[in-house]
Amino acid sequence: MRTNFRLFGVVHLLILGAIPAAAWLLAWTGRRSEAAARWTRLALGMFLLANELVWYGYRLRMEWIRWPEGLPLQLCDATLWLTIVTCFTRVAWSFELAWFAGLGGSGMAVLTPDLWEPFPSYPTLYFFLAHGGVIVALLWLVWVGELRPRPGCVWRVFWRWNLFTAAIGLFNAVFGTNYMYLCRKPAGASLLDWLGPWPVYLLAGEAVALGVFTLLWLPFRVRIPGQSP
Repeated sequence: MRTNFRLFGVVHLLILGAIPAAAWLLAWTGRRSEAAARWTRLALGMFLLANELVWYGYRLRMEWIRWPEGLPLQLCDATLWLTIVTCFTRVAWSFELAWFAGLGGSGMAVLTPDLWEPFPSYPTLYFFLAHGGVIVALLWLVWVGELRPRPGCVWRVFWRWNLFTAAIGLFNAVFGTNYMYLCRKPAGASLLDWLGPWPVYLLAGEAVALGVFTLLWLPFRVRIPGQSP
């Protein structure tokens, strides 16, 4: 089904502007007190969790379980659940995995959305709430001072995500699926269109990912006094 969503049209630009604005407003509220920060963090986690469970209920009602192509095995699925875990626990390793892949992956998703139904149908609203919600939560965690990436995290996170990608690639090979677009590019416009044909875009994507991870680390190069390594 063709979507009527115009890339970088008025609605798209409003959505792109609303994501950092929401993170900034929530961070401003969270800085008022530790209690406000705690409740905001938990509320973000509950919102992401509820939004995802409602989506699963919708998918089950509409099409039951589509095996093997309908499973939550995309990169953004993993980063969403890692963000939920981080909001509830403030665990450093889950935050780092979510920070780099979440801002990189969800950021690309909202910039070049791979929509499959007309806007503003529920699936398209879910798409922006899920991906935008991950970005809002991660920015909030940093802007309010709850968490920050640790030294040495870029390569650590990079190899962990490569192991995850290898596992998904094996699943694709066995079941003929295309999770994480490892076998072919998305139908709509995306950054992958600039990275060459398959399998060249996979290798180019590795370099782009490492570059994006490095850029996302740059603001944290200076260690805060008293922070553990």
